[in-house]
Amino acid sequence: MALTSPDPKRPTLGMAELIAMTSALMALNALSIDIMLPALPDIGRAFDAMGNERQLVITSYVLGFGIAQIFYGPLADALGRRTVLLVSLGAYSLATLLCLAAPDFGWMLAARALQGAAAAGTRVIATAVVRDLVSGRKMAQIISIAMTFFMAAPILAPGLGQAILLVASWEWIFAALLAGGGLLWGWMLVRLPETLSIENRIPVRIGSAAKNYWLAAKNRITLGYMMAAAFIFGGLFAFIATAEQVMGELYGLEVWFALAFAGIAAGLAVANIINARIVQRYGMRRISHCAIIAFIIINGGHALYALISEPPFWLFYPLLTLGMMLFGMMGANFSALVMEPAGKRAGTTSALYGSVTAIGGAILGSLIGQSFDGSVFPLLAGMAALGVIAFVIVAITERGQLFGVGEAEPEIPPS
Repeated sequence: MALTSPDPKRPTLGMAELIAMTSALMALNALSIDIMLPALPDIGRAFDAMGNERQLVITSYVLGFGIAQIFYGPLADALGRRTVLLVSLGAYSLATLLCLAAPDFGWMLAARALQGAAAAGTRVIATAVVRDLVSGRKMAQIISIAMTFFMAAPILAPGLGQAILLVASWEWIFAALLAGGGLLWGWMLVRLPETLSIENRIPVRIGSAAKNYWLAAKNRITLGYMMAAAFIFGGLFAFIATAEQVMGELYGLEVWFALAFAGIAAGLAVANIINARIVQRYGMRRISHCAIIAFIIINGGHALYALISEPPFWLFYPLLTLGMMLFGMMGANFSALVMEPAGKRAGTTSALYGSVTAIGGAILGSLIGQSFDGSVFPLLAGMAALGVIAFVIVAITERGQLFGVGEAEPEIPPS
């Protein structure tokens, strides 16, 4: 199936390549985060940051990633998707070089934040391009399929990082990211069409940008599911930030940590495959509402067990994996529900959603991560609490009418 674009040089784009591009753009960010996990002890030793502060190598990237998205939205709606994406990928390569040159831990965190800020354009553009070309449940299906392939990054990334560490120092992990960013830039330069027509572009003005963000945020469905997603993502980032300490150190997996992390990521991929197959039949709301309730029950029960006694690994690992799979059932559907009313402001809405979920998730995840005390209770209790808050937000957003198709929401009107 070929999708038409307003780009006279690249008027069509195949569905398979659209999914591949979306997956690759999303995967760059997952790779930039997860490939670092096995290297956190080495980076900590190199910069004398061996406690919970080494988690900030992850958190600083996510914060930069979240903050910058708010600026990419208006740029993507004014200049077009393709130009902004190519600039952001070029900046990503420059920031990666700064990570390699960092003289101390503070500079490393700053360079990682810049790396995340540069990569933020890929998140905004990937979602906006999909919304430019398709909508509704088809959009949710494409995002879910793309996320399935995107999950190959967290499945493979820690193993790739561990493999690099077996033969070279942690600096070579950044060299691998530099090569990946360059290859992606070349692919987008040659194949990505411009999907936003000139007549639909919105000039960049501070007042206009603020108004467009306000129009996106005032939509009840967009705002509600965006806020709920921020709390859910807080649980995900808490897990990522503490994964190496919990599984690598607390449970003593060490070099086997990458394989254990890959198993959880594979579970997330399976959840997205299932979601892609059933979303058109059951709808985004019914699936995500059931998933969030199950997420609360599993993590809440797991936390209560951990309060009494440290869970053995054979119990902790499958329950954690199941909880992360339920996150996968929420993520794609929350994103699609946020974007559905976006209309021509897909770039602005995508940027707002990405920024709020990344900043909120990073802050909440860091708070949980920094409370790590040598047990799994803070992580599990934190995820359960965030799930409860997200459920309350969803219930308020849907005015108590859960598990249904929901009310039809008008597109965000033009300013």
